[in-house]
Amino acid sequence: MLSSTNEPTIFRWGVSTSAYQIEGARFEDGKGESIWDRFADDGHMGPGGDIACDHYHRLDQDLDLLAELGVNAYHFSVAWTRVIPDGNGRTNAKGLDFYSRLVDGLIDRGIEPWLTLYHWDLPQALQDRGGWSSRDTAGAFATYAAVVSESLGDRVKHWVTHNEPWVATYLGHLYGSFAPGMQDWAIAIEVGHNILLSHGWAVEAIRDTVDSAAVGISLDCRPTWPATESEEDRAAAEHFDGFRNRWFFDPIFGHGYPEDILRAFHVEGRIDGLEPSFVRSGDLDRIATPIDFLGLNYYTTVATEAGSEEVDESERSPGTDQPEGFTEMGWAIDPRGLGDYLKLINARYQPRSIVVTENGASFSDGPGDDGAVVDRPRIEYLESHVDAVVAAAESGVPIDGYFVWSFLDNLEWTQGFDQRFGLVWVDHQTQERRQKESFYWYRELVAGESRTSQALEAARTFQS
Repeated sequence: MLSSTNEPTIFRWGVSTSAYQIEGARFEDGKGESIWDRFADDGHMGPGGDIACDHYHRLDQDLDLLAELGVNAYHFSVAWTRVIPDGNGRTNAKGLDFYSRLVDGLIDRGIEPWLTLYHWDLPQALQDRGGWSSRDTAGAFATYAAVVSESLGDRVKHWVTHNEPWVATYLGHLYGSFAPGMQDWAIAIEVGHNILLSHGWAVEAIRDTVDSAAVGISLDCRPTWPATESEEDRAAAEHFDGFRNRWFFDPIFGHGYPEDILRAFHVEGRIDGLEPSFVRSGDLDRIATPIDFLGLNYYTTVATEAGSEEVDESERSPGTDQPEGFTEMGWAIDPRGLGDYLKLINARYQPRSIVVTENGASFSDGPGDDGAVVDRPRIEYLESHVDAVVAAAESGVPIDGYFVWSFLDNLEWTQGFDQRFGLVWVDHQTQERRQKESFYWYRELVAGESRTSQALEAARTFQS
C-alpha cells in the first residue's frame, strides 16, 4: 500500500463476494447457525443461503474462473460460524481448512487474497446472548479475528474487519428488513457502537499476529444533495449525511461521533446524553486505531427533502438531476457521485489509501439463443464508474484498488436470486456458470489493454 511501504504501488483489479451469498453448505463440516439462517427459516425472506452458489463444493471451478478473469486480487468474506460455530469457544478445524484451501488456491493462481471477517452473518448463538447490543460480542469478534489471522496470516496480508456496518446496524436493528430483524432505535445505536469498537479491537488483534498486515474497514456510502435549495431541504440533507455516512466515517478517522447527530439523537430521546453511557472511556480511541486503507462501497446517490432524513432509501428520489438510467435495484446510475465522493472523503479524512471494495449493478440479462449473456448495461455502468475512479486518481486521491460487485450472480439477501450483480451468470437450479460479456470486458480492462488502465498507471506513478 502507498501508506505502509516504500515498494512500488500495485493497483488491485478485483472482484468481491461474501460467504453467506455464495458458499451454501449450511449444515456441513461443523458449521454453526447464523442470524441469516434463522431469519430465512422464520420466513422473512425467500430462499436462504443453504445452497446459494454452492461455492463450498465448487471451489476449484470458481478459482479457475477467477484465474480466467485475470484479476490480481479477490475480496471474499469468512463465515464466522464456519470457523467458531457458536461465536466463541471451540474452533472448527474443517472450517478453517476450507478457507486455507481457498487462500492457497488463490495464491497458486497468482491472485492476492483480500479477506473480510464480517459480512453480517453473526453466529445465532451470540445473538441469543444479546448479539451486537452486547459488548461481549465485540470481544468475541476480536477473538475470532485472532483465530483467523493466526491461521491464515502467513498468506493473507490484506484484512477488512467489517463490511458496511451501517447496514448491519440500521437495516438489521432499526428498520428490521435484514437479520436479525429488530426495530429499536436505542438498540440500533448501541449496536453500531459495539461494531465499531469490535473493529478497533480486531485491528489490534490482526496486527499482533500478522507481520506487515494491511488492515482496513469497508464503509458504504450514500452521497446526498438537497432535493431543492430551500433551507429546510439543505438541513435535511446535512442530517441525512450525518446519520447515513458521517456517523461511521467520523469515528473511524478520529473525529468522534458527529455532534449535530448526537444532539438530534438526544433531543429525540434515542440516546441518554451527548456522551451516551454505552461509550466508555477509551472506546473512541480504540475505534480510531489508524487503518492502512479505507474500503469504500458505492452504488448510487439519493436526494433528501425535509421529513425524509431517515426514511428508507428505496423511497427516495435519485441524488442527481440527470441519472444515466437505473439499475434493476431501482438505484440511479450516477458515476459522477462516485468521483465526487472519493474527492470529498479524501479532503475530509485524508485516508492513507482508498480501495473501492464494492461497485456494481444488477441487471437480469440471461443467456440468449446462442448461449451468450450479453449485458451491455452492466458494461456501461462499470465503464463509467471506472472512469470516475480514474479521474479521482488523476486529481490526487490515493486510490489503490477497484473491486467489482460481484464475481457471481449470488443470493442478494432478501431479494433472493432475482437481482443479478455478477460477471458470471449462475443457473441456481443446476449451478451452471457462464461468463457474461461483462466478464470478458473486465478481463480486457484488467489485462491493461485499454486507455483506462494506462491512465490509472500514469496516475499511480504521479502519486508515488
